Amino acid sequence: MGEHPWLKSYSAGVDWHAPIDTFPVYQILDDAVSRWPDQPATDFMGKVLTYRELSDLVSRAAKGFQALGVGPGVHVGLFLPNTPHYVVCFYAILKAGGTVVNYSPLDAAKVLEHKIEDSQTDIMVTLDLNALYPQMAEMLGKTRLKKIVVGGLPDVLPFPKNLLFPLVKSKEIAKVPNDMHHVRFKKLIANDGKYNPVAIGDPTDTLAVLQYTGGTTGLPKGAMLTHGNLTAATSMYVVSNTGDNPTLVEGKEKILAVLPLFHIYALQINMLLAMRFGAEIVLHPRFELEAVIKDLGSKKPTMFPGVPTMFTAIINYPGIQDMDLSSLKFCASGGAPLPVEVAEKFEKLTGCKLAEGWGMTETSPAGVSTPVHGEAKPGSCGIPMPGIEIKFIDVDDPTKNMPMGERGEICIRGANVMKGYWNKPEATAESFTEDGFFRTGDVGYMDDDGYMYIVDRTKDMILCGGFNVYPRNIEEAIYQHPSVEEVSVIGIHDDYRGQAPKAFIKLKSGADSFTFDELKAFLKDKIGKHEMISEIDIRAELPKTLVGKLSKKELYEEEEKRRAKAA
Repeated sequence: MGEHPWLKSYSAGVDWHAPIDTFPVYQILDDAVSRWPDQPATDFMGKVLTYRELSDLVSRAAKGFQALGVGPGVHVGLFLPNTPHYVVCFYAILKAGGTVVNYSPLDAAKVLEHKIEDSQTDIMVTLDLNALYPQMAEMLGKTRLKKIVVGGLPDVLPFPKNLLFPLVKSKEIAKVPNDMHHVRFKKLIANDGKYNPVAIGDPTDTLAVLQYTGGTTGLPKGAMLTHGNLTAATSMYVVSNTGDNPTLVEGKEKILAVLPLFHIYALQINMLLAMRFGAEIVLHPRFELEAVIKDLGSKKPTMFPGVPTMFTAIINYPGIQDMDLSSLKFCASGGAPLPVEVAEKFEKLTGCKLAEGWGMTETSPAGVSTPVHGEAKPGSCGIPMPGIEIKFIDVDDPTKNMPMGERGEICIRGANVMKGYWNKPEATAESFTEDGFFRTGDVGYMDDDGYMYIVDRTKDMILCGGFNVYPRNIEEAIYQHPSVEEVSVIGIHDDYRGQAPKAFIKLKSGADSFTFDELKAFLKDKIGKHEMISEIDIRAELPKTLVGKLSKKELYEEEEKRRAKAA
């Protein structure tokens, strides 16, 4: 088996050695505007913006940000769902010379505080919704945050929805003070759009996005993604689509954007890649099954990236077999293992192959994917994309490379791999091999055809509906409960989310017990919604290793047996 066994599995005409272009991220928008100025760029609840109109809003927001002091070295946070505000502000911050920091609306207050301080975020963009604004308002006095740019949904809704929203949804709208700490989005863009262009220097060295990734120990770390990292990953997806029979056609595609843009997978595919193809982006603020089914039928998207839970929900929707879903031609699943039966049912239903892939925040997130016109091997996440190299190292001795076909820690190298972790030189050094491969913490192997299989994680991590969930964070929160002496959290099988956290708890001697619902209420402000436990099991003792360390191996084995018995 050669050093690059995957080359023989490439679709005809796709070249692994093809040049991978890198350039400033905002050039993706500029190129789309010059090629397709009057084609739709975004469709949000029926309000369509052309590429030209979107570009005009970006220029005005860039000037507004520069007036607030945004420039090289200034970090601006985005705390937003999928609305045009996100697309506009993302490009505007980069054009103003700043760096984007993505924040998840699912994060607990402790994590938001950490990210603001760690990333040096002084300006935050959010919406005046009760689900978002109050969390950020609380950060104004507590952290270094100095200004909040506040948008409203009427800014981006079509007539008459823009007039009706404040009336119909008044309970959802937060009161925002009119003071020096707040700037309305409408005011931010109330200018002529003549911002001062900033030359960014070497794209492979200039930071574009700080993308936080969960930590197995404690708080999340910021992956430094440069302009070059992000555009290299986009270029890798573009090269994968070349060859004798390309799937996507420039200027002709429409993508259903349901995954949250603050997540690297959605940022890359739903926004950057979509715009490289001049696609129309149909934005959904969140995954709501009825709304997704309606748009699949009426708006006829050609592209739909998702996570396994979404595809499971679609194939089980009553009457779905009677709908015409033949417009779909590129559907991809990531974020969690894709059950084989879900992939088969989806393809039968739509005629569109559901491609699986693997990547990480640190890889922008290009990695391996099922070849579009090649074989999809059950259980495999695909072959390395153009320009990406994969090797495997010994789990116990990282200096030793494993032969292809043998299990080892997956290591990846390519122009898409992050510059390092923000302000964490030791963590950065530990994450790379001497020859420049990033150590992923995932254990896997590669077959003779170059298909990669993931078998384990060296990092203690649970994959919940596309989100990485770290048991340590949940355990630390549960330990704050006065009755808890010991806790072990593991991932158990969940038909809908792939995996879900389950807590095994030993109570202190003489302490009051509690119900599952009581513990959930206790944890509500301490962990994110995506981290919330799905079950608890209170026990007299928890399994331990010979040295007295809590051991999860036995708990995993018990759960497997219990599941096998139930089946």
